Amino acid sequence: MAWFYLFIAGLFEIAWAIGLKYSHGFRVFWPSVATVSGMIASFVFLGAALRSLPLGTAYAVWTGIGTAGTVVLGIFLFNESATPLRLACIVMIVAGVVGLKLVTPA
Repeated sequence: MAWFYLFIAGLFEIAWAIGLKYSHGFRVFWPSVATVSGMIASFVFLGAALRSLPLGTAYAVWTGIGTAGTVVLGIFLFNESATPLRLACIVMIVAGVVGLKLVTPA
């Protein structure tokens, strides 16, 4: 269950990061509420995952999921650049997340 919790925490991290953009610096009410809710949910699920996963692994995977997901959504939602080098870097982040999953018992 710990890896499932960590995956959900990463998805909520993506949600709150995207929410920050829509909240315009916490000046728009509902996107701000969604952003803070996503932050809380992300930390709750990360905390649940940390009950049995090593801190360094869990934190790296959590931020990796958040980073990769936020970049991909930034490309689709905000028309951010999708250069081959940028995409290659995201692939490396995903490879690191998968690698940590494969070498970490739990």
